[in-house]
Amino acid sequence: MFNYHQVGDVVWATYAGGVITFGTLIATVDATGCLDMRYHHVNTRGELMTGKCRSTPEILADGRLRLHESWEWTSGDYSQGQSIVEEV
Repeated sequence: MFNYHQVGDVVWATYAGGVITFGTLIATVDATGCLDMRYHHVNTRGELMTGKCRSTPEILADGRLRLHESWEWTSGDYSQGQSIVEEV
């Protein structure tokens, strides 16, 4: 679960769940509304993981947000991928 906050062009969140014990992220919002994020967390194996993400928000018909994300680990296996995160 993520708990997001925003003041102006700065977004931050805490998150936890599954194999993630605790994590935080910080982002800036550009003129098009996209987020440039950096994140880090500790997993259940005690590993500190770091990464970066480019996130494009979509406002759904019911007003909720859906984030289309392209992410990359900057530690561990350095893998990359795409995710969709949707407000509940």
